[in-house]
Amino acid sequence: MARVVAFVHSTSLSLTFARNVHRHVVLLQPTCHRFSRSNFTSKLSVSPVLAQAKRSGSLDEFATPADLQFESPLKIVKYPHPILRAKNKRIDTFDDNLKKLVVEMFDVMYNTDGIGLSAPQVGVNVRLMVFNSVGERGEGEEIVLVNPRVHRYSKKMVLFNEGCLSFPTIYADVERPDSVKIDARDSNGARFTVNLSGLPARVFQHEFDHLEGVLFFDRMTEEVLDEIRPQLQGLENEYEEMTGSPSPEKIETRKGKRKVAAGFGFGKS
Repeated sequence: MARVVAFVHSTSLSLTFARNVHRHVVLLQPTCHRFSRSNFTSKLSVSPVLAQAKRSGSLDEFATPADLQFESPLKIVKYPHPILRAKNKRIDTFDDNLKKLVVEMFDVMYNTDGIGLSAPQVGVNVRLMVFNSVGERGEGEEIVLVNPRVHRYSKKMVLFNEGCLSFPTIYADVERPDSVKIDARDSNGARFTVNLSGLPARVFQHEFDHLEGVLFFDRMTEEVLDEIRPQLQGLENEYEEMTGSPSPEKIETRKGKRKVAAGFGFGKS
């Protein structure tokens, strides 16, 4: 079995699929490494994929040292906190502070039974994600992506039951492209390009959405969204009780509206 080398870091990347899915083997291309993961219920479609317009200005700003400051231990930011919708700045400083942030993101990811995590989910609005599709420390490969961008994605769509660490105990079907070609930098600033398919592609897309300020329920059909609407409203009520402030967004105001198309924005690495 070939090992992934160019983009694998000793401490890396993210997605908030909870680790209670069944076993499924997928391939990371072009260099192949097997990831085991779960319950890949697939429905395929050949309808064209539309590109999502890039968020204005979010890719043109670089993070300052203040933007990269964080407090240990990191904590997961839950919906509907406005941090999850804020702009995420590009990183151009690859120092020990960034490496420490990566390490701590992996720590919180494993401790919360995740297989991927984005920086905004821990309150840091920069374009950084980490993931390990196996979801177990010491197993699989830990991947770090800094300033990732999408070159292209497949027209074949796959339906998958996703969860998110920012939405505890909520799981629902989301349709996404089956494969993507991306480029990014690692935590040392080195550029690389890779093709992802199967579960790694799914994890990447979920986390990339977070970097765009897009949440997984934004991509759900109205029928699927109706199934989890009460749980989303529960999180909104919890936010209001904890902060004493109105929820910054209300799922009820989105009824009948699907926020995003099924593609990606293209950015700079």
